[in-house]
Amino acid sequence: MSARRCWPSPSRSPSTARCGVFNQDLRDFEFRPGAIFANVVVGDEINRASPKTQSALLESMEEGQVTVDGQTYELHKPFIVMATQNPIEMEGTYPLPEAQRDRFMARISMGYPAPSAEVAILDTHGGASPLATMQPVTDGATIARLIDIVRDVYASPAIRQYAVDISTATRSSSDLRLGASPRATLHLLRASRAVAAIEGRDHVLPDDVQGIVMPVLAHRLILSGEAQLARRSAQDVLGEILRRVPVAPFNR
Repeated sequence: MSARRCWPSPSRSPSTARCGVFNQDLRDFEFRPGAIFANVVVGDEINRASPKTQSALLESMEEGQVTVDGQTYELHKPFIVMATQNPIEMEGTYPLPEAQRDRFMARISMGYPAPSAEVAILDTHGGASPLATMQPVTDGATIARLIDIVRDVYASPAIRQYAVDISTATRSSSDLRLGASPRATLHLLRASRAVAAIEGRDHVLPDDVQGIVMPVLAHRLILSGEAQLARRSAQDVLGEILRRVPVAPFNR
């Protein structure tokens, strides 16, 4: 994301600040869209960004807009933010606040590639950069249509109640200091609809919810001190909750 600075405007009183890039022809500051104005925004090692930069993402991720100098600009649709985070090297990093982690729908751990995949990496990266031959596989309009299709996937009242019951159980667990938020429940249902659509179904099953719980909820939870001392993880706690929360009778 491009840095933005504010200076007193030459054509206004000293107490009035303008934000943006100085235009030599106009002798004033003008707004220029930065890297956030894209369909897909990738933040590399986002935990190395300053807290000010991280907080600037909150409005764009939740509202799909950016406010600069009192003026609001809508972001392109569809709008997706993806980010990487290095969990090993923590020097010079800033932990993501709970509010920002809550706005990411899911978090997955990449780990190491399989040996066969690593051999393929050597083949593709050894002679040339694959970025040089990369071609688009879709466009924004197609992704927007797919989003509409996912929203139409049917989730029965029992499925919606099941998602709420899972989130409610995290809020009352003695192993958690912070449970899932209502936004987390909404993301859990949206992700379950996407799983059902990928499987070629027009309705959500309890297995869809269970299969997506870990990547959607685990990064939002904060363990209690006792659970940390016992070397338990958020995944361990969620596994127990899934075994304990009953699945309501499902009717399509």
